Amino acid sequence: MKINRNDPCPCGSGEKYKKCCLDKQADMGGPTGIREIMDEIRAGLESREFSSLEEVNAVMSQLTQKQNISPLASFHGLSPSLMHRVLYFPLDSPEMVRFAESFEPPSESPVFVLFTLLVEAIGEQGLSPTAKGNLPQRFCREAALSFWGQEKYAENMRFGSIRSEMDFFEMHCLRVVAELAGLVRKFKGKFILTAKCRKKITSHGVEALYIDLFTAYVQKFNWAYRDRYQDIPFIQQAGLFTLFLLQKYGGISRPQSFYEDIFLNAFPDMFREVEENSYQTIEETVRHAYFYRTLMCFAEFFGLAELRKVTKGARPELYEVKKLPFLDQFVSFAE
Repeated sequence: MKINRNDPCPCGSGEKYKKCCLDKQADMGGPTGIREIMDEIRAGLESREFSSLEEVNAVMSQLTQKQNISPLASFHGLSPSLMHRVLYFPLDSPEMVRFAESFEPPSESPVFVLFTLLVEAIGEQGLSPTAKGNLPQRFCREAALSFWGQEKYAENMRFGSIRSEMDFFEMHCLRVVAELAGLVRKFKGKFILTAKCRKKITSHGVEALYIDLFTAYVQKFNWAYRDRYQDIPFIQQAGLFTLFLLQKYGGISRPQSFYEDIFLNAFPDMFREVEENSYQTIEETVRHAYFYRTLMCFAEFFGLAELRKVTKGARPELYEVKKLPFLDQFVSFAE
């Protein structure tokens, strides 16, 4: 028998077919992985006749299982089941992604430079915070000069100076991540390195703490905290997918729009999370937030990709993106 619009949906939801899986394609609003799956399942169901609803459910189950393990074009080779692992279990899916147990992170990566500056400043004696509990002004000024260099420091400070930790926001975020990772804390009125942090530094050096910072940044730190865009939590949830794309396509420099386009095509439902505003379209908001949070403040921050500005003085600033050798050393994906 064929499935009519008013028949119970074979997926077992209890809804009529017309109000459930028949409408999935229209609800997706774009060429998502789910839409591709529903197209295939619908084609498989409509090309057959069934003698009972049980037979429909059995065929539906077979088609669904087949689609779940089949690569999708919009996911660039990942199947829906692997994408599910990427989105919901990014650091606990050895069948999909493996992180190297032994590696040497690039010493010039922003996260490593900032953390090294903080560790050296805290030292054995600790670092006294300000009255508001932040890192001291003098340290922030000296660290900013070391991190940015004289020319960039002068450029960044042309309209003011570093009066507090918040004026050196990269260090502020690093300090928050280090606390979330259990590497730095306050004790008896001072910032100190935790026992866990000291033990790893003594045994393996500061570079051994890269994975702790990476894990805390992925799982605990709110990426939206670093900018003024809307929250859009799915951008952070899909961060590992961008590392997959960088490993696959990042061998040559590509415009940032290359990765933005893939992301938007794979997850157009994400637009529903975004509110319109008077100065940007929803697509522009998502593009800017995705680029800043994922490519600049994640991939570049952790030394996994390099960004090269290709515009001078123009707005918005445009970049080309290329993976760094450390990405292939640090993480590997199975397709």
